[in-house]
Amino acid sequence: MLAKRIIPCLDIKDGRTVKGVNFENLLDAGDPVELAALYAGKGADELVFLDITATLEKRKTLYAMVEQVASRINIPFTVGGGISELADVGILLNSGADKISINSAAVRRPQLISEIADKYGNQCVVVAIDARREKDKWIVYLNGGRLHTGLELFAWAAEAERLGAGEILFTSMDHDGTKEGFAIDALSHMTQTVNIPVIASGGAGTMAHFADVFTQGAADAALAASIFHFREVAIPELKQYLMHHNIPIRL
Repeated sequence: MLAKRIIPCLDIKDGRTVKGVNFENLLDAGDPVELAALYAGKGADELVFLDITATLEKRKTLYAMVEQVASRINIPFTVGGGISELADVGILLNSGADKISINSAAVRRPQLISEIADKYGNQCVVVAIDARREKDKWIVYLNGGRLHTGLELFAWAAEAERLGAGEILFTSMDHDGTKEGFAIDALSHMTQTVNIPVIASGGAGTMAHFADVFTQGAADAALAASIFHFREVAIPELKQYLMHHNIPIRL
């Protein structure tokens, strides 16, 4: 079995790392470059950098900051936010990103997934999906949870895979920042729907939540933000905990 991955997430707004609850009430969590270096040194398997207002503000990702982060880390680095065309991807990869994450742009023009995959490889394309449960369905949202798309989560994930996505980053808006656990049922369904790695996001609060998401949810990787930013859970201790629970992990 492949080792499970622990991925800190840096949500960036106005050049600072921020974190909220259910995509709202954002708090400052520190300097992204320093946090990135800290997590790389503490054993994070990968890092995700999301410029969370780039699409809403109709601007490009902060390329200079991407370069600064890349210069301080030695682990795979995924960047998202404001990517709307193939040229954006080339600039980010040249700035130090290993993979790119697309969300709104993929929904608005799904062919972009194929264009990136064809030019740079499937392994480069992470399709991020933000969704909320509505009655008996999970519905996809855009623009930081502001825009209802009408798309059904699992159908869109399957389509993203068909178009060339190499990974799915699924964030449950209902669980985001609550620290009450991941959306296990949805994740379990997701991992049975697609044949590419699934990164779970939204709800991490304890080490046990990570064990649950890897066993019950069958996620390939788990992403978290506030519990790492505010020193509630340390990555080395988390990895030891998972190892002791027989979950394959890189120490």
